[in-house]
Amino acid sequence: NSPVTLKVYLSGEIHTDWRDQIIQSCREQNLSISFTSANTNHEASDAAGDVLGHEDKAFWRDHKSAKVNAIRTKTLIEQCDVAIIRFGDKYKQWNAAFDAGSCAALGKPYITLHGEDIIHPLKEVDAAALAWATTTDQVVEILKYAVSEH
Repeated sequence: NSPVTLKVYLSGEIHTDWRDQIIQSCREQNLSISFTSANTNHEASDAAGDVLGHEDKAFWRDHKSAKVNAIRTKTLIEQCDVAIIRFGDKYKQWNAAFDAGSCAALGKPYITLHGEDIIHPLKEVDAAALAWATTTDQVVEILKYAVSEH
């Protein structure tokens, strides 16, 4: 068992199973880590503000949904010990960049997870990160180190 328990927030790309890979590997190693995340159901996230009434303009629908989603994301980022922020290959994850900025502003440590092909556009985000990983295995090893006695 680990002497330290970490609350880890998983942010970013929602189109691959990177979250599941990290969670499963940490569980297999009995690491004392709890995980939270934004809503990863794209359609549900886009519709989060619909309960507040129909909007004819996409801007206002997105605006309301972003605010409703922020109730969850802002709270979970504030409560986490460390965040993992994943930038995928297929889409530009502006929300992940925003989460990284929130972590930096709050003094929350974060690890970025992305390929080498997007080093340049993420240079400021990576500069504020405490680590940049290219694989989920690297992330798990960092988390293992953080919760283990040495």
